[in-house]
Amino acid sequence: MKVTLIPVTPFQQNCSIVVCETTGRAAVVDPGGEVERIISAVEQLHVTVDKVLLTHGHLDHCGGAKALADHYGVEIHGPHAEDAFWIDQLPAQSKRFGFGDAQAFTPDRWLQEGDSVQFGDETMEVYHCPGHTPGHVIFFSRANRLALVGDVLFAGSIGRTDFPRGDHSDLVRSVRDKLWPLGDDVTFVPGHGPTSTFGHERRTNPFVADRMNA
Repeated sequence: MKVTLIPVTPFQQNCSIVVCETTGRAAVVDPGGEVERIISAVEQLHVTVDKVLLTHGHLDHCGGAKALADHYGVEIHGPHAEDAFWIDQLPAQSKRFGFGDAQAFTPDRWLQEGDSVQFGDETMEVYHCPGHTPGHVIFFSRANRLALVGDVLFAGSIGRTDFPRGDHSDLVRSVRDKLWPLGDDVTFVPGHGPTSTFGHERRTNPFVADRMNA
């Protein structure tokens, strides 16, 4: 599986194009905006987009989801239904932050713990990881030891929990109970900033390192 990162919006959110190298089929994860840039990147990769995947309902992660899905005629999968209230607010949030025209939508499929998503021959497991938002999910490729974690975990930090229905205790629990058991060798793509591994964060992250739980 190949992953191409495209930082989009003034918040430099990591939109990911994940590609099944066997079939050339792809999914676009968290298209927060700058849809034309994402389309251009897809064209340069010479791949076929199968679906749009969303980790959560914040503007910088899903502001371009409907426009991109409409462009390719594909479905939107995710996030968990608990984030519906965020997606309903997209037009107002977009106007507030000057992001242009972000359209509200209803995903073709709300995701839950234990679900999976496919593109080409690749399968990614879905884990519900609330805290940053109540309906946040992450996507895990067991075969490739790769996780797309949105704003749950960053290199050296964790997601904010001061937004409506955020919860710091839930977020820390999501990291420790859902992410760490996947394995220290797992590389993760966060919603912002550089990639890291779960093992490195368990040793060094000042918010969720193992020593913080001692």
